[in-house]
Amino acid sequence: MEVTATEFKTKFGYFLSLVPSQDIWITKNGKPVARLVDPNVSAVDAISGILKGKISDSIDRYSLRDERLSRYEIND
Repeated sequence: MEVTATEFKTKFGYFLSLVPSQDIWITKNGKPVARLVDPNVSAVDAISGILKGKISDSIDRYSLRDERLSRYEIND
């Protein structure tokens, strides 16, 4: 859902009640300035919806985690 900053300020409680069921993009002068997401959803899961169709389907949160951890492995 996309709302203007003014509308968000006016109906703050209403939009907070919607956060668990959908992300809310707040815009100012037509440009996104903030995004509200459910804090109980992992960050990887939250952005995966945005990236769907833009990255390979073979990439999942576990492969991303393994890739990050492999950067810090020490090879003796």
